[in-house]
Amino acid sequence: MTTVELTRFRTHPGRADELLRARPGMLAAFGADRAGFVEARLVRLPDDEWLDIVVWESPEDFAASRAKGANLPGIAAFFAPISDLIGSEEGDTP
Repeated sequence: MTTVELTRFRTHPGRADELLRARPGMLAAFGADRAGFVEARLVRLPDDEWLDIVVWESPEDFAASRAKGANLPGIAAFFAPISDLIGSEEGDTP
């Protein structure tokens, strides 16, 4: 069973390109630093909103990642253009 993290957020106006440029570095940092990271997909929504869908091997892996926060430059660079967290949920796949 895997855990899926769904995070909806908004970027600062005009900073979507910065977010997209930082994405590969964030994914590389997750792969190197986060146990249980499986994959991530970023979905662009209207009005500078985004949905990040991240798959983890277990709820424990997700919790450990969340506790680390933006501990590496590649992750911090991805978070920098984000202005508002709209919502965050997690669920397990059967």
